[in-house]
Amino acid sequence: MISLNGDWLLAYGPETAAAPKTPEELNAAALPEIPAKVPGNVELDLMRAGELPNIEKGNRIYQTRALEAHRWWYRRTFDSPARKPGERVDLVLRGVDCVAVVFLNGREIGRCDNMLIPWRFDVTDSLRTEGANELVVRIDSAVLAARRYRHEILEQHFESGWESLYIRKAPHMYGWDILPRIVSAGLWRDVQLEIVPPTHWRSVYWTTVATDPAERSARVMLDWDFATDRGLVDDLKVRVVIEREGTVLHRADMPVAGTHGRTVLSLRDVDLWWPRNMGTPALYQAVVELLDADGTVLDTHRSHIGFRTVELVRTDVATPEEPGEFVFLVNGEKTFMKGTNWVPLDSLHSRDADHVETVFEMITDLNCNMIRCWGGNVYEDHAFFDLCDRHGVLVWQDFAFACGVYPQGPDFLARVAREAEAVVLELRNHCSLALWAGNNENDMAMYWGQWQLDPNDDRLSREVLPDVVRRFDPFRVYLPSSPYVSPEVARRGGGQEIMPEVHLWRRPYPKDPFYTDSVDSFVSEIGFHGCPDRATLEEMLDPEFLWPWQDNEQWLTKAVRPLPEGSAYVYRIPLMSEKIEKLFGTIPDNLDDYILASQIAQAEAFKFFIEWWRIHKFDKTGILWWNLRDGWPIFSDAIVDYYNRKKLAYRYIKRVQTDVAAIVGEADAEGRHPIVVVNDTRESVAGTVVIRDADSGASLFESSFEAAPNGRVELGSIPQSEHQGMWRIQLQAGSFGQTNHYLVGTPPFDLAVYRGWMERVELLP
Repeated sequence: MISLNGDWLLAYGPETAAAPKTPEELNAAALPEIPAKVPGNVELDLMRAGELPNIEKGNRIYQTRALEAHRWWYRRTFDSPARKPGERVDLVLRGVDCVAVVFLNGREIGRCDNMLIPWRFDVTDSLRTEGANELVVRIDSAVLAARRYRHEILEQHFESGWESLYIRKAPHMYGWDILPRIVSAGLWRDVQLEIVPPTHWRSVYWTTVATDPAERSARVMLDWDFATDRGLVDDLKVRVVIEREGTVLHRADMPVAGTHGRTVLSLRDVDLWWPRNMGTPALYQAVVELLDADGTVLDTHRSHIGFRTVELVRTDVATPEEPGEFVFLVNGEKTFMKGTNWVPLDSLHSRDADHVETVFEMITDLNCNMIRCWGGNVYEDHAFFDLCDRHGVLVWQDFAFACGVYPQGPDFLARVAREAEAVVLELRNHCSLALWAGNNENDMAMYWGQWQLDPNDDRLSREVLPDVVRRFDPFRVYLPSSPYVSPEVARRGGGQEIMPEVHLWRRPYPKDPFYTDSVDSFVSEIGFHGCPDRATLEEMLDPEFLWPWQDNEQWLTKAVRPLPEGSAYVYRIPLMSEKIEKLFGTIPDNLDDYILASQIAQAEAFKFFIEWWRIHKFDKTGILWWNLRDGWPIFSDAIVDYYNRKKLAYRYIKRVQTDVAAIVGEADAEGRHPIVVVNDTRESVAGTVVIRDADSGASLFESSFEAAPNGRVELGSIPQSEHQGMWRIQLQAGSFGQTNHYLVGTPPFDLAVYRGWMERVELLP
């Protein structure tokens, strides 16, 4: 690859009927032009040039609204690359946001209409043999492009999201409750030239068909396809080498009968890939070479592969009378999933790559074994999936559709099929990829409109997307929606109260029956507000808007209200305050106590949610809480803010997501709190649990334990206390130790007293 990243020029102006449409017209128009960076977003270039203020602070984000009807022109020059006879040159744009026309040397060479997939154009015949080439990318207004479509009556979306339905951009960019409205534009991923030899791999697909942990064996399918200008290919061969840490597991040469081939390998003495806590995420290097008759390597495909199977066992409904199931089996073994939802790392996606490693370190620090890549986002790049492969983190991947009823016409369905094919072909070799989900909450959106629709009539999630997965990644699990309204659930009225996988939101107290009486097996979204630190508030708000929180325009902007005159999401600040009042009986009258009280309320909620699902293992099979980190400076449910400052909930979650955890449960009908040890490893674990009162230090419970592999054990119970307090829980198993706590009693609690408990139980950073 030859990089065309770096310094470009950016011209811009309103997209009107008189606006330039070609590079020739652009040269005559004398539009404003500024330096630009690629990968980049136009807002970042405008800020660097002084044409736009820092939009991260205060209400300045609304100044981007005026840019939504602009046309943008990126241009740069480059020299033609050297190439051998028969080779061609492709221009590869890894991310174009989003409705664009591409020109090379004044000639149109292609068009783009999707931010979420790479675009490739053969430019061999358009390159100059002498002198520099000029590359120009015209990006049109996505908002104006959306207006060309006639909406179908059955469509549905949020008040600021209708323009997103036909335009294949990240849905959050039109305004969401976790990110501001920034309908950006730009070349947000790499721009490259690729020299393509006449004979080259078109695809190489690895998938695990079966594993046997006891026998340390795996059956693996390799499917390959190459392109060539040769008439006959009988003298070619394919060489396959699989090795790990210098030890060759498999090596073979295979004859070629055509440009496509497939083989199934039965491998022994295999180190299987396991999610973290269940074992080692063993990776092998797989090299597939295409060889000429004399042994010359014509093309090479390299990848890291892991041998594992992932199944999803689920029922269509879940009720008290019909307990449901929604459980992942990895290599045939039930695996309790504890993790988070992965939301945009940045509202301006050209900066995503800057955040990936830092944020992923938090994933491993918190011991997550699954990430749900939320459908309002972009599709993450290989760097993210490589980290998941390497660290044993399974990925639940939504297709990029969220909270809407999308168009059903043939033209849109064809565009979706093209997108899905590109994404599946790009990511399918990653062993961490566990599941494709059709969308986020689109099934539920069918019930948000003027009438109830049957989600099973949705052609995107029931026809187009499963067809693509079946054709190009048939061994991967496909779930139509999250949460999924099955035909039986729809027949019974469509409520989450009868679904085995759910999203649970908006109650001000975490122990509300709304949560504890839910009959689900798996919760894939559950969250709770927490105010950021003072340093973050000072960084994202103007000084005069720091306090008070009531009727505060900048707090509402950071809530996140998409438009200044709109009412969307303004409920979120009062809801955050209501959660404080529910726990402490009052809302503090100063900022620092407000921040502390809010972060405590959030931390206790997340702790309770995770423990509630873990203590009921495997009646409950997983919890993916919402969410790890903000993609913008805002008020939110995230436990880490945009500036990577950790809220108190981070510390609480780290304590309760250990592989082996001691948990105090809620008092039962007899007034006793069960003491449970949960073991998520595949080895038996023995140790001791000691529980003491935080105020007096008195011993309340002490017991040895032995927890079976991948199991749980109830050690005993403690009588329900009549007084508020906090219990310190200490688990020791060999060199491993876990410290936890339990908040005793019912609210309201005294904030000053709680602060004292935090010191005694080592909850402060």
